[in-house]
Amino acid sequence: VDIDALDTQVKDRKIQEAAEKARNEELANEMKQNDKIMCMLEERQKNDIRNINKAIGEFQKNFQKPETRREFDLSDPQGLKKDRPARLSDNDPRCTVSGLQKFMGEDLNYDQRMKFQKEQLREWSLQQQRDWKNALADQKFADDLYEKSRIELDQKTMEQQRKEEESRRAVCAATKDFNRTQAAELAERKKLEKYQKMKDDMEEISSLLQGNLLSENPEQAVSSFGRHRVITDRWKGMNQDQLMAIRYSQQQQVLEKLRLKEEERRRDAEWDRQSIQAARAQLVLERHQQRQNRERRQVLDNINAELSQEQKSKNIYLKEEAYSNFPTGQYYAQFNTTSR
Repeated sequence: VDIDALDTQVKDRKIQEAAEKARNEELANEMKQNDKIMCMLEERQKNDIRNINKAIGEFQKNFQKPETRREFDLSDPQGLKKDRPARLSDNDPRCTVSGLQKFMGEDLNYDQRMKFQKEQLREWSLQQQRDWKNALADQKFADDLYEKSRIELDQKTMEQQRKEEESRRAVCAATKDFNRTQAAELAERKKLEKYQKMKDDMEEISSLLQGNLLSENPEQAVSSFGRHRVITDRWKGMNQDQLMAIRYSQQQQVLEKLRLKEEERRRDAEWDRQSIQAARAQLVLERHQQRQNRERRQVLDNINAELSQEQKSKNIYLKEEAYSNFPTGQYYAQFNTTSR
């Protein structure tokens, strides 16, 4: 143990305690001085408050007498003698909205106003009676006038209906004569049309019997746009040469379709063969890739096993050798560098 270093530490501790004690005594003296100053200030404040209250009382006694206060009327002993009525007139400025002294229909001239209103109602009632009598007289006059005008209108309507009936009879008679004439003309015209139609039909039948349509002449179906085109309403059908040519063309089309089907079958077979070859190549490539992955995984497992064995060996060394040597006093003494 370093005794000199310990003595030095003890001396330093005593010096520190003496300095702290002196600082505490200085702070205590300063606090006492501050307490004295605070007591003096509080005493001065009390004196100032006492003087201010005294001055306020003197001022209120001299300049704020009770009779000069705004609320003196609430405690004035002479208040009943000085009091005035709540409302002197309808226009009294004291009758404000918050005073609740004046309401609708409670004015001072209520009696005069009610008398005037009754007189006014009586005048209005008389005026309404006069207006009602005048309205009844006007309504009666209007009804009489309407009755006269209605009778005159009915008479005019009956006269108009009589004239229309006579005109209708005359029109019916004229229409009957005109229809009779038209019927006779129509019968004559139909007779002539029937004769003309019969004549036209006979001529058409004779023309058809003697024409090329019923005689089945193939030349009459040839179109003016070329002999390879025909008029459909005159064409009577194909001959044997044309039918043989069409059958030959159909056979050629059937052979061409068979050839195209055979080419399509060969193309599909080739496409299937190429697809099978591509699938086989893909399968071989996947198997090769799996084999490479297995080899890489085996190499990685070997490396991990070697690293695990190396880590285990390192842990055994640290546990058995590195952590088994405990420090001695000489080991700690080398760090004690305190100066004496």
